[in-house]
Amino acid sequence: MRKQFVDSLFLISENPRTVFLTGDLGFMAFEGLMAKLGPRFINAGIAEQNMVSVAAGMAKVGLSPWVYSIAPFIFARAFEQIRNDVCFHNLPVKLVGNGGGYGYGVMGPSHHALEDYGAMSLMPNLRIFLPVFNVDLATITAIMDQTQHPTYLRLSKEYDSCGAACLTYSPWRKLLTGSGPIVFSAGSLAASFYSEALKIPISRRPTIWAISELPLINSPPPREVLEMVDSGRLIYIVEDHLKQGSFGLDLIAYLANVGIAPNLGAHICAQHSSVAIYGSQEYMHQQSGLDPVSVLSLFSSGLQLK
Repeated sequence: MRKQFVDSLFLISENPRTVFLTGDLGFMAFEGLMAKLGPRFINAGIAEQNMVSVAAGMAKVGLSPWVYSIAPFIFARAFEQIRNDVCFHNLPVKLVGNGGGYGYGVMGPSHHALEDYGAMSLMPNLRIFLPVFNVDLATITAIMDQTQHPTYLRLSKEYDSCGAACLTYSPWRKLLTGSGPIVFSAGSLAASFYSEALKIPISRRPTIWAISELPLINSPPPREVLEMVDSGRLIYIVEDHLKQGSFGLDLIAYLANVGIAPNLGAHICAQHSSVAIYGSQEYMHQQSGLDPVSVLSLFSSGLQLK
């Protein structure tokens, strides 16, 4: 999604307050944006903690800073600076992490971001965005540009829209309707199994909901979702993130607080990066049971695996 993200920034680059900082990343992608922004494009070098603190200072004096790196370098290396300098002061710094989840699969655990939105959900005042499709980026970056609070954008594998019904951005979006189980998935992972789910007969086809904003205290489930879950239909939760701090646990806690007991079939998550062999994002998804074949075999069989 990096290209679509860069394209969306061109739409807001006319704002003279916009500043873009990168941690020595983005070659063969940001050259056009660099030419457009001129001195407002800053390569901060391999110094993510300093980059975030500088962005906090910029926001404090009225600028609108965007801070870019790969996802593990943003949320993990600069965790203290995000908490102390940005979020405690509720400053409108826009944090962008590329390659969320297993996006940098073959590079191993140091480059995986399996804890990012869980860690970011701990931050006060921070709003998290998980685009599902490429077309979401224009809307999300426009929202982030106008938001006067900290934000985090998780970029992952790009997917085209699944049709006109999915073009309108929403924190909760129903991608597919069926008579089978209800499936909740955070970010673009939902798009990875959408086309295969269409092949399942409608009597067993899942209803798929894609979630694009966290934490749920800021973007609660709509009434339709609550009514579906309360009906007793089997539900599955699928996400490219560890179970600890996950969207799924946030959802289960939210449902408990409103008095709904979900009929949970399975919560399918990424696994700790402790395997002996690393491969592509697709390979790592297969190892965690997050690939379309593995996920849809659960949906179509109705297997419960908690």
